[in-house]
Amino acid sequence: MKALRTRGGLSLRVDPRATLVVLLLAAAALAASVALIGTGDYPMSPADVLRTLAGNGTAAQEFIVHDLRLPRVLVGLLAGAALALAGAVFQSVSRNPLGSPDVIGLGQGSTAGALAVIVLFRGDTGAVAAGAVAGGLLSGAAVYALAWKKGVHGYRFVLVGIAMAAILTAVIGYLLTQAGLTDAARSTVWMVGSLNGRDWSQVWPLLAACAVLVPLVLGHSRGLRMLETGDDSAYALGVPVERTRLVTMAAAVLLTAAATAACGPVSFVALAAPQLARRLTRSPGPGLTAAACTGAALLVTADWASQRLFGADQLPVGALTGMLGGCYLLWLLFTERRAGRI
Repeated sequence: MKALRTRGGLSLRVDPRATLVVLLLAAAALAASVALIGTGDYPMSPADVLRTLAGNGTAAQEFIVHDLRLPRVLVGLLAGAALALAGAVFQSVSRNPLGSPDVIGLGQGSTAGALAVIVLFRGDTGAVAAGAVAGGLLSGAAVYALAWKKGVHGYRFVLVGIAMAAILTAVIGYLLTQAGLTDAARSTVWMVGSLNGRDWSQVWPLLAACAVLVPLVLGHSRGLRMLETGDDSAYALGVPVERTRLVTMAAAVLLTAAATAACGPVSFVALAAPQLARRLTRSPGPGLTAAACTGAALLVTADWASQRLFGADQLPVGALTGMLGGCYLLWLLFTERRAGRI
């Protein structure tokens, strides 16, 4: 960690390793994005992709890149960053590596809200997205309220979230039994989590949500870092604990709901990305910027890998991240048990 002093007497602490990791992750995300844009039934070389993005492609290339593939990549980058940032917030607040939207029921809440709109009201795409956001907000508020007892303790928060996830999973199963054949098929496709068919109507709402919520969360990075030392220590250091916890958790819930509304419940990005970022940077605290870059790179790379390994649009990215994330969760549980934390 290096301290840089400005002319006005202010000091800025810079971690060279964390800065380098963030730059490399951002470069990896951009490289994976270029590769993903060039992948599909009409393959394009990276040079052709960059030439087309600069406005020098043919009419066919302009249509394929700007109308078909660029929105998919942008949704992947934004959703990956939003999920990873939300996961970093929940893990920091709960002081538990299992504290992520996948485990504590937020993803299930968004899914239940979307399925309720599909099955009960046969809503269009916009209504389904609104249902996903509403379901995520309601489930997040319920978990926070039920976990509250003179503050939010980490393990109580996770346990309440696991119980909420089980309840909402049962609700999802009930909604599927009530759906007709068409609605059931539509619901099942949405539940997998996919970037297939994403267009600009999904990009703009997600971009607006990230533009507001990401700076809000990053502005509370010091408070989150202090919360990891315990409430008493954070109070002693002048951190408004409950306000910081409430604001950051509300922002994390909204980020999760917005990402889920855009591409469905993509599993385990929120769980794995913050932990991978911590291991890469080896720095204390939540490492919010590194987590966001890791999530963006992870989701876009997973989508590119699914297309390269299984063919264009054959395997939704949510299925691949679910398989890989399940293995990661088992490894995480094993290491936590060996360390005596569970």
